[in-house]
Amino acid sequence: MKKKINIILKSILTFSIIISIYSCSKKFTDEELSYIKKIEAIREEKNNFMKNNPYSPFNYKRKLAFHKLNYYDVDPSFVFKSKLYEYNPKDTIIIFGTKGEPRKTVRYGYLIINYQNKNYKVNVYESKNNGEKYYTIWFTDKTTNKETYGVGRYLDFEKQSNPNYIYTIDFNLAYNPYCAYNSEYSCAIPTKEDFIPIEIKAGEKKFHN
Repeated sequence: MKKKINIILKSILTFSIIISIYSCSKKFTDEELSYIKKIEAIREEKNNFMKNNPYSPFNYKRKLAFHKLNYYDVDPSFVFKSKLYEYNPKDTIIIFGTKGEPRKTVRYGYLIINYQNKNYKVNVYESKNNGEKYYTIWFTDKTTNKETYGVGRYLDFEKQSNPNYIYTIDFNLAYNPYCAYNSEYSCAIPTKEDFIPIEIKAGEKKFHN
């Protein structure tokens, strides 16, 4: 009889846990579910590249042990929209790479994201590679050096010619620079002005614990 009661109690507890998990889980629209599936496919493609491509940081100069990259669950609430507000003047500044080398870059402009009814500024930088201009967002936040890479994370940015263009800033696409995996690389260190004072629990986490 006692054994039967224990089995019943365990069943009730298990059922309660399942109900609790279900009730706490986020409800997504069909559009959000489609978006989540798209981001997960991008992540799987990147894992394949990192593992197999000869130009990945795991295969560059020496073979490094690979496991799947670590990510937060895809969260549509970390997708924002903003115009690009250009700085005037656009200052050329010196930043440093992780090997200590100085680099020139232009603090080109910034985006505004609204998170939990507060606005935050996200800087955009203009740099050159073999004479070609490219634009980047690099940032730190309250997860840095805890759940995410200690140097900071990056977002790619494609500048448009239309000054009224509305950009999508998707932190689910935030990624670690190559120096997070392979010490042969040096990567730009975000400045104090690139700290976003919130926990951005989206995108890539630390690779090494």
